Amino acid sequence: MNTFYHSTRSAADSVTSKQAILAGIAPDGGLYVSDELGEKPVSLEAVCNRGFRETATDVLGTLLPDYTADELAGCVDAAYGAQWDSEAICPVTPLGTDWLLELYHGPTCAFKDVALQMLPQLMRVARVGDGRKIMVVTATSGDTGKAALDGFAGVEGTGVTVFYPHGKVSDIQRLQMVTQLGGNVAVCAVRGTFDDCQDEVKRIFSDRELAARLAEKGVVLSSANSINVGRLAPQVTYYFDSYAQLVRRGAVRMGEEVTFCVPTGNFGDVLAGYYAKRLGLPVRRLIVASNANNVLTDFLTTGTYDRRRDFHKTISPSMDILVSSNLERLLYFASEGDCELVSSLMADLAEKGVYTVPERAMDKIRGLFACGCADDGDTRETILNTWRELDVLIDPHTAVAKHVLDAFPADGTERVCLSTASPYKFSSDVLSALGEAVDGMNGFACMDTLEHRTGTTAPAQLSGLRAERVLHDDVCDRERMGGFVESACARVFL
Repeated sequence: MNTFYHSTRSAADSVTSKQAILAGIAPDGGLYVSDELGEKPVSLEAVCNRGFRETATDVLGTLLPDYTADELAGCVDAAYGAQWDSEAICPVTPLGTDWLLELYHGPTCAFKDVALQMLPQLMRVARVGDGRKIMVVTATSGDTGKAALDGFAGVEGTGVTVFYPHGKVSDIQRLQMVTQLGGNVAVCAVRGTFDDCQDEVKRIFSDRELAARLAEKGVVLSSANSINVGRLAPQVTYYFDSYAQLVRRGAVRMGEEVTFCVPTGNFGDVLAGYYAKRLGLPVRRLIVASNANNVLTDFLTTGTYDRRRDFHKTISPSMDILVSSNLERLLYFASEGDCELVSSLMADLAEKGVYTVPERAMDKIRGLFACGCADDGDTRETILNTWRELDVLIDPHTAVAKHVLDAFPADGTERVCLSTASPYKFSSDVLSALGEAVDGMNGFACMDTLEHRTGTTAPAQLSGLRAERVLHDDVCDRERMGGFVESACARVFL
């Protein structure tokens, strides 16, 4: 079966999955989708008898069928090898009467590694014979940046430029990015919010004059954000694999439904669960957990998406987002492929800051998605109670999800809470939630105290940052981001 992708905003032009991955975003600003999603399901019986790597091959082969079996096997071997500190890659562990899906065992200690160890491999294969050089440009609210830098550093014919909101990521997240080695990497802080960074990256992709100048030098831009289908597809794997782990544990019988609770800001992580459902995974409910920037909670409740609200800087910074880009893909599928509607909604968002989805589409969305939110007080309380009552240490993003999950009554399904980052990426806030004073302590002092307080051990790749030298100290205004990308291309692709 040949699967072709097209924009959420127009079905006029189709591309292969390799072409979609190299492009990152469609020329009209839409996101790439396939109308054949779900026509070929993933075999649940096969998944339940295989490990993570074999399941990844199955899932990617279904979603990206123009990759050969040998190409995918090579990608999987490279992406999920010795750089992971768990043989399971994403182990499922008990969380009281629920389950914790630990997604932070990769090289940067965040769930983004699952996709961003794979995306460079998919791009490497896709660009064989292409001849053009690729500059990956991405905005990050904290975790995507380091994961992209780590994944793409040293990849031949490819560069990576990362923008993050100045002063709005944790100390450890910032150090992970600004100490990154590699001749093909560029990092810049932006005065503004993540949404400012993300909006400008999207504008850069649509800048035809910039594209023409880069094309003269044989360079094209692509994305490592979850707007790239090559970021989204690998994340589907851990939904299937976590289900298989529960089956092997005897927690569920094959075919029984499971509920997932997902902390999310840009909607990519939970959308991967929707894709898994479309591919045959028995999912009862996907619970969308938001922090104080609860634009998704309001949307799922009212049907109106309204970014015209105060921005809150929280202790779960990777979710400090007011424009959830991947929601566009869900709107496409919920409206039964109505490109004209999606295009109109996205235009309203850009021009007015708000849109309202027709009730028929919202009914479909609410049939699978539930929602809830947690403020910083709820998050701190959940971190403390989870440690005190369950002896499980969680980061603030996971705590948002657990707080929301705990508010839902049991529905007879096994429930899985996605844990998206190591608590040591947010040592100060986790330590403070446990009742320790952190005034005057830097991130590493908090890390050391957290180890002593809990008897747990910080990942070496985080504790080792204290010996690294800051290599990237650029800061710019939003208006200068395009120029920074162009200068990074000139430096990387001399």
